[in-house]
Amino acid sequence: MKPALSSGLLLCLLVLPALLLTISQGNSKLFAHAEEDELEDEVVDVEGEDTVGAGEDLSGEDDGLIKPSPDADVTILFTKPVTSSSDSQLELPAGKIVEFLVGFSNNGKEEFTLETLEASFRYPMDFTFYIQNFSAIAYNVEVKPTHQATLSYSFMPSEAFAGRPFGLSINLNYRDASGSSFSEAVYNQTISVTEVNEGLDGETFFLYVFLGAGLVLGLVAGQQALATLARKRSPRPSSRQIETGTTNSNVDYEWLPKELLSKIKKSPKVPKPVSPKQKKSKKAD
Repeated sequence: MKPALSSGLLLCLLVLPALLLTISQGNSKLFAHAEEDELEDEVVDVEGEDTVGAGEDLSGEDDGLIKPSPDADVTILFTKPVTSSSDSQLELPAGKIVEFLVGFSNNGKEEFTLETLEASFRYPMDFTFYIQNFSAIAYNVEVKPTHQATLSYSFMPSEAFAGRPFGLSINLNYRDASGSSFSEAVYNQTISVTEVNEGLDGETFFLYVFLGAGLVLGLVAGQQALATLARKRSPRPSSRQIETGTTNSNVDYEWLPKELLSKIKKSPKVPKPVSPKQKKSKKAD
């Protein structure tokens, strides 16, 4: 009987730890699953709270953008350079002053105050990216109901921007009598900055030189032609005309010496010239 008891006792001692280990592992798994389920429930609850909270915040959140007033009507007119409605894209000269007028009409029952007018160049693919900011001019012009006002603004595009497109954004900021602020996008389109060629290049300079030289040569040739024509038309002197000098019998010879006077008296007289008509008449006689 003793060997049987000892073998049974050994078997119990071997099986009992295994059973205890299996039970402990099962309990730990049960506890682990329970803890995971609790954590998932907490996460779901937390996420649900965040979602609801975010939804509530978004529903009551203001985007912060200042919008135009429905009682105002704004127009724009570019005066320099002059543009027409048929132009597909506005072209502004680089390095030249650009001027435009902004018209404001108050169609409401409250008075508006036009505060500032500003312009800027934007990246044409993303208008939120600024390229160049121009000065914001303060006007503080009051516009009563059913009245209108006109604002003038000018700026100069940089010469470094020539030959490229940009987004031109013009905004008008104003407020009403109750203090509410408004902002109107007067112009928000893509424009093109063009290069202005005002310098005198080499080809144009030499062209002007050649034209001037040709004009001078033409004047000289015309003068020479006129001189030649005048010479041909002028009368030539007759070869038959003979200079006979002057004769006067009342010449006073007393101041001459006597010897010279005697020689003059002794010298033969020069016959007077006879014309061909007189010769013919003498022969006929």
